[in-house]
Amino acid sequence: MKNFSKNIILWIIIGLLLIALFNLFQGNSSNRAASEISFSDFIAATESGNVAEVNIIGNNVKGYFDDGRPFSTYSPDYPNLVDKLNQNGVKISAEPSNTTMHPILSVLLSWFPMLLLIGVWIFFMRQMQSGGGKAMGFGKSKAKLLNEAIGKITFDDVAGIDEAKQELEEVVEFLKDPKKFSRLGGKIPTGALLIGPPGTGKTLLARAIAGEANVPFFSISGSDFVEMFVGVGASRVRDMFEQGKKNAPCIIFIDEIDAVGRHRGAGLGGGNDEREQT
Repeated sequence: MKNFSKNIILWIIIGLLLIALFNLFQGNSSNRAASEISFSDFIAATESGNVAEVNIIGNNVKGYFDDGRPFSTYSPDYPNLVDKLNQNGVKISAEPSNTTMHPILSVLLSWFPMLLLIGVWIFFMRQMQSGGGKAMGFGKSKAKLLNEAIGKITFDDVAGIDEAKQELEEVVEFLKDPKKFSRLGGKIPTGALLIGPPGTGKTLLARAIAGEANVPFFSISGSDFVEMFVGVGASRVRDMFEQGKKNAPCIIFIDEIDAVGRHRGAGLGGGNDEREQT
């Protein structure tokens, strides 16, 4: 719960920083849109009647020419500026000058984009170190390792599918003593396909095999292999079997595998799909 609250606060801070950065750049872009002219050119344009309206903010003057082009200039102490604008029919609006920004705040704003990038980089690095590369773990398997020592399921908990249990007893014997099979030259079973409607006990039967053999049980859904990015599904398959090899012997149960399998070349437009490589 503490990690969740920390992540929420961190994301809120990052969001506020991004909003502030957007507003800062938006303000700079609006200032850049107005052409900077000298004060003498501004007076000359006013006397020639080419200025339509101005907005005076302290010593900063922003406005528009008759053709709609924006401009901005810096006005020195010119006491007759308002009278000259009125004489030439210029629409005048004024605002109080902004308070002078503190030097420290000015430095922080100038370094703000760099600090933001450094903060985001540190966040991703901490996520990768603490969470095993979660920030960049697109190709990591989503398989869940169930601890069969707690809530252990055996064949005694599975009822109504005696034929299936008999077929899978050989798998249990292999997981318990694989050397007995290899010593006699027996063919090692590499997998079993459980077919049936939903709710008929396929997952329960797979957990019972792991419980009878006292081996780790990995569970994953077939739809977890299909992602928007190309190659992510294949990477997750490789990572899943790497985890299985590290915990061998074990059971890897892929639920709803039909969600990712289909006939090759059936895609529209001639493009390949992640599901065609299952």
